[in-house]
Amino acid sequence: MPVAPLADLALEPYWMPFTANRAFKRAPRLLVAAKDMHYTAADGRAILDGTAGLWCVNAGHCREPIVAAIREQAGRLDYATAFQMGNPQTFRLAAEVAALAPGDLDHVFFANSGSEAVDTALKIALAYFQARGEPSRARFVGRARAYHGVGFGGISVGGMEPNRKAFAAQLLPQVDHLPHTHDLAHNAFARGQPAWGAELADDLERIVAERGAGTIAAVIVEPVAGSTGVLPPPRGYLERLRQICDRHGILLIFDEVITGFGRLGAAFAAERFGVVPDLMTVAKGITNAAVPMGTVLARRGIYDTIVGSVPAGIELFHGYTYSGHPLAAAAGLATLKLYRDEGLFARAAALEPYWEDAVHSLRSAPHVLDLRNLGLVAGIDLAPRAGAPGARGLEAFGACFERGVLIRASGDTLMLSPPLIVERAHIDQIFGTLADVLKGIA
Repeated sequence: MPVAPLADLALEPYWMPFTANRAFKRAPRLLVAAKDMHYTAADGRAILDGTAGLWCVNAGHCREPIVAAIREQAGRLDYATAFQMGNPQTFRLAAEVAALAPGDLDHVFFANSGSEAVDTALKIALAYFQARGEPSRARFVGRARAYHGVGFGGISVGGMEPNRKAFAAQLLPQVDHLPHTHDLAHNAFARGQPAWGAELADDLERIVAERGAGTIAAVIVEPVAGSTGVLPPPRGYLERLRQICDRHGILLIFDEVITGFGRLGAAFAAERFGVVPDLMTVAKGITNAAVPMGTVLARRGIYDTIVGSVPAGIELFHGYTYSGHPLAAAAGLATLKLYRDEGLFARAAALEPYWEDAVHSLRSAPHVLDLRNLGLVAGIDLAPRAGAPGARGLEAFGACFERGVLIRASGDTLMLSPPLIVERAHIDQIFGTLADVLKGIA
């Protein structure tokens, strides 16, 4: 594929997100094209995508059915407001997503990202208890080391401290946090779900005792914590959270922005673990990342309570200019069809044992402190370099890119989540490259 000329490309005007801007602009890494499992770098090299973009390109890049659906929709109806109006594609997508979800998660509210989906879910939880005549239920419970996007609501219930500290003065005031589930003393090098840790869910009982059940609206967790370094839930942990929430009338929200649409070998983590939340946020894989979209799925009783509480007029004062955007809806419909036609969720499940063995082949590699995996996702903790935490992870990221493999680094934790079309040869390349890179890092 020809590479566009970039000699006159101005780098300075673009303020890049979650990036060391000055360092990047001194030595930029530019991607100019993509197809299936690979990006094309500005110098023409093929880069194997070991991260599905940013946990989101589940069906691989530039898939023709999705491209064609977006192209056709743009020529027929490029935009339609979702306020007091509708378009057929959005209703079709809502019906398909609802049919795919477990239990009675059968009402769909569209946003434009995972961050917006999380803030929407928090608002729906508050609106539900307002409609029930329980306005005192206004407190949320998140979890340490959680990532729920970058809205003020998501940062507040999230537990990634650098994100929280940057905006601490403006976070939501009524938020508590459960402990995270990562414990090397009990669970180092666990394959799949760790055996220890279900009892960590019992900390919710402590919060209930301190705050009062009647003050708590919802608990929000990622079934598998993703951006913090891939933390699979201990066996029985999510089930115990569900039981405690039911006991005290608290809503349970699953943030499935990463785990949704096949990442764990099922449509949703809720399906894999057999635990149905009351609200579920999804994004990323719903459109294969071709057009931004986020979604909240709500159980029928929540929708009926909120909508039924208003005799006439608008029931929920919330929404976005681009909610249910026609191009995103077309991309979503084409993406879900592609998942079905190619059996990608079942394919991910079938590949999981091979992936797991590849992950744990790094156990004796230099600097490796821990390895974690579930579905087609993995986290690798490296020992921090003395006096320079995060430097070793960043160096591994850069060295892998130079060798033609894209991984993700957060501090000294490396993360992997390839497109679900990954082949065994790609898996071998990812972990072979990582093994070589780790041998060459001091």
